[in-house]
Amino acid sequence: MSETIVSLRNVVKHYTRGKQDVPVLDGLDLDIAKGEFVALMGPSGSGKTTLLNLIGGLDSPTSGEITVAGERLDRMSSGQLARWRAHHVGFVFQFYNLMPMLNAQRNVELPLLLTHLSASQRAANALAALTLVGIADRAKHKPGELSGGQAQRVAIARALVADAPLLVCDEPTGDLDRKSADEILHLLQILNREHGKTIVIVTHDPKAAEFGSRSLHMDKGALLDAGTLAA
Repeated sequence: MSETIVSLRNVVKHYTRGKQDVPVLDGLDLDIAKGEFVALMGPSGSGKTTLLNLIGGLDSPTSGEITVAGERLDRMSSGQLARWRAHHVGFVFQFYNLMPMLNAQRNVELPLLLTHLSASQRAANALAALTLVGIADRAKHKPGELSGGQAQRVAIARALVADAPLLVCDEPTGDLDRKSADEILHLLQILNREHGKTIVIVTHDPKAAEFGSRSLHMDKGALLDAGTLAA
């Protein structure tokens, strides 16, 4: 039996807007095995990004249990979550979130500033991550000098540089043309199949979901069904 890396039990998440209580997730259960590539789909407002943020430790549940990489995230303080994220999860966002004044290598190094690595080791690790995603030749280029696909590769390298076992990706191809999007999805597939990364991706794109090993569908804060996709 495959080892479970993500486990959610009876997870509830509500937000408060003024005096109004807004339910987003209501009693959600989910297991993701180590080494899976899960595509999370559903209409806007269905709770996909909220679920992704809970799995990645960017947010905490109103109630319920969340265990990721053997740790109970729902019991952690914000400071504990920040330290946990630095070692266990890499994030990839739709709009890259790169620092415009830093070159690609420096952007990739940013997560390593929280470690005790020397400057030379940080640089070496960043270059290794850029090489892995096929963009080492752009290491000295700033984000404004990169195409969208190249910028997203830098963002993926940044997510990989601390060697986290889990990658969470929120619409990582949403700002890209079809060719660039497919290249990024192929890269994620390689990271999953050849490097053992567990990947959870939120997407509206059925073609993007086809790159995963499993598809989950959400609506109104609930998981509707799950099906294994063709490899």
